[in-house]
Amino acid sequence: MSLLFSPAQIGTLQVRNRLIMTPMHLGYSPKGEVTDRLVEFYRARARGGVGLIIVGGCGIDKIGNAFAMTQLDDDSCLPGLRKLVDAVHAEGAKIVPQLYQAGRYAHSAHTGQPSVAPSAIPSRLTGQMPVELTEEKISEIMVAYENAARRAQAAGFDGVEILASAGYLISQFLSPLTNHRTDRYGGDLQARMTFGLEVVETVRRTVGPDYPIIVRVAGNDFMPGSHTNAESRLFCQALEKAGVNALNVTGGWHETPVPQLTMNVPPGAYTYLAYGIKQAVSIPVIACNRINTPELAERILQEGKADFIGMARQLLADPEFPQKALQGNSAAIRPCIGCNQGCLDNVFRMKPVTCLVNAEAGREAELEPLQPTSNPQKFLVIGAGASGLEYARVAALRGHSVTVWEEGQEPGGQLTLAAAPPGRKDFLRLREYLLKACQQLGVNISYGITATPESILTAVQEEGFAGVVLATGSLPVSPSISRQGGIKVLQAWDVLKGCEQTGETILIVGGGAVGVETALYLAEAGTLDNETLRFLMLEHAEAEKELYRLLTQSHKKITILEMAKGIGRDIGPSTRWSMLTDLKRYGVKCLDETTVLEVLPEGVSVESSGSKGLLPADTVIFAVGSRSRNELYSALEGKVKNLSVIGDALNPRKALDAIHNAYAEAIRQ
Repeated sequence: MSLLFSPAQIGTLQVRNRLIMTPMHLGYSPKGEVTDRLVEFYRARARGGVGLIIVGGCGIDKIGNAFAMTQLDDDSCLPGLRKLVDAVHAEGAKIVPQLYQAGRYAHSAHTGQPSVAPSAIPSRLTGQMPVELTEEKISEIMVAYENAARRAQAAGFDGVEILASAGYLISQFLSPLTNHRTDRYGGDLQARMTFGLEVVETVRRTVGPDYPIIVRVAGNDFMPGSHTNAESRLFCQALEKAGVNALNVTGGWHETPVPQLTMNVPPGAYTYLAYGIKQAVSIPVIACNRINTPELAERILQEGKADFIGMARQLLADPEFPQKALQGNSAAIRPCIGCNQGCLDNVFRMKPVTCLVNAEAGREAELEPLQPTSNPQKFLVIGAGASGLEYARVAALRGHSVTVWEEGQEPGGQLTLAAAPPGRKDFLRLREYLLKACQQLGVNISYGITATPESILTAVQEEGFAGVVLATGSLPVSPSISRQGGIKVLQAWDVLKGCEQTGETILIVGGGAVGVETALYLAEAGTLDNETLRFLMLEHAEAEKELYRLLTQSHKKITILEMAKGIGRDIGPSTRWSMLTDLKRYGVKCLDETTVLEVLPEGVSVESSGSKGLLPADTVIFAVGSRSRNELYSALEGKVKNLSVIGDALNPRKALDAIHNAYAEAIRQ
């Protein structure tokens, strides 16, 4: 029997299953209010079958707020909050708000006043110096927690969650890195717990003995000199004694050097944090972070490592995940691939959250549900890349008959290239989802067909296609740099496809995303594989330092050359830092503000800061951008009644933009 879909208790609250949508910053509340966009977003997730939704963060006051975050700081919030609660309850799910106070992570540009913290220690996240809290100000914050909890209860929420993780205010009191106080709130671990425990006690007093309280904790701060799971277990034991009903375990701060949510984090990698805490307490524990398949979720529960499974971005990607999992239809689940392009990257850019794989996410209030059209037609799509497959999927859902011609022997286009570097294989999960969805909807995909204007016109005439959609993608740019021969010159795309072999001294021309990905792909070659590493560690065959060297030392010497300032500037901020860290880890040399003048038999002539020089190499790889492949459009314009261009064929773009563009074109037909 599935544990995932068995009912369970959090204090007095019964939840219909063990799937919890954990809080995520959405940016759907411009002035802190509950908007229709927020309501319909969560209504869709409740309708999809999740057991409990945690809305977050919900600001308890103005000084600790963040961009476009829902507020609980005034009674005027109550009507909107009740509307949200009623919408979720109507779909059979439970809902609680997360009580949020950012401390030194708040930015004065949003709040209009300096942030506050236990000690005046600069925030690496905002670059600002917070004001040290006096005991009088601490008392005011306690009152804010009290009032926020009272409003949550009055709005009909089923409980509350208190945020005590991720480097926010309670975390700042807990950690010796950010708490240098000498009063009763500072000192040893027991003293540093005082603020967090007083918050819990204040909330418990306000809501009464039977109202469920969850606390979101960091199972490990992953900050040098801060808390590990051992300290977290002690805090969680104290929280249980203080009357907390469940613990929601995540990891890391926003400043941590250890990736938490990026694609290179193995699925369920941080479940051990929840398990460590579960062994120390008797109240339910929620495991989180990169748990994005029903099979993994079920295994965690069956192995007794947690009592509930927390998901956020996977439910952003597919609100119907619970229903599909319950029906045993895992192949139909639209996967979260950990790309962060529409979620975390948008949060950092102070934009509302969207989703690369789900063009409907955040638009539930404005979009009509996909319905079969009253006028089904036949469409021909040229190209089975991301945009071509997404168009075909959505058009077929609307009842159209869709045929796809693909020049190559496999689908996916640049998704396959994107999946080649280490830690990026989840792009293949998106490719497989789109392919299976198209197959289940009866889309006819033919491979090895090179479309020409003549063959397309013939097909339109003979097979009665009402429209043609060009999703032919893009091609890599070949720069006009003089080459004298005698050295291997390749395109990054061919290297990532595995079509070309390189030498050992490699210069990559172009320091954007493709150049970085190519460097990482090549740098991993010849390093220690996971199976061998496990064997050597278990047998204590090598010292830790030597194993690390074997994991990161390639036989290839790789240098990235970038004409502009900075490397990987087109990579999203939530991912870029970890990829640059990997470049350093693998010993890839990066030279920005360096112009390539000429490719010579012995290497590359470059100019930097006014000086010219020669960089020796046996292989040069170009990664200098792409151009639209849309020559079919000019040949067919005016000859095909309904002709459209989508994705990279229209304009080179990120995968998110290509998929959203394809979705928009498909619902227009």
